[in-house]
Amino acid sequence: MENIFKNEILPLRDRLFRLALSITLNRQEAEDVVQDTLLKMWSMRDQWKTVCSLEAMAVTICRNMALDCTRKAGRDNLTIDIDRDSPRADTDPSVQLEHKERLGMVRAAMDQLPEIQRTIMLLRESEGQSYAGIAEELGITETQVRVYLHRARQKIKKSISGL
Repeated sequence: MENIFKNEILPLRDRLFRLALSITLNRQEAEDVVQDTLLKMWSMRDQWKTVCSLEAMAVTICRNMALDCTRKAGRDNLTIDIDRDSPRADTDPSVQLEHKERLGMVRAAMDQLPEIQRTIMLLRESEGQSYAGIAEELGITETQVRVYLHRARQKIKKSISGL
């Protein structure tokens, strides 16, 4: 059991942290969620043989704990901080300003998404996960993942073009 934990579950720490951080938006809370997830996984070691994917189990536990953490703190609909693909510092200031404004609109649009759509967007766009992987982790069908993702993208597109 210890080898399985060391070889299959502990390497997921970074991924679990990114997921928890994307939900809680608080570094300390995300670290606590990951620690609690690992403890829960260890306490459930008798069930590991009956589970198809330990990774999916860990991600599901982490996601649920992070959501519980934000709900307990009264922060159900938090803002998302996406600063990927920022223009370089030597770029024209007007290009930087335009990028910043676009990024703000995307953040605002993502903040308005239902939690499931936001989570799927983050898993697909930030983590680069496959539809099958997301479906397995969230306990929904691949078709549902595609539908939620399509709806999320449409809402973001409509929100941005409507401004």
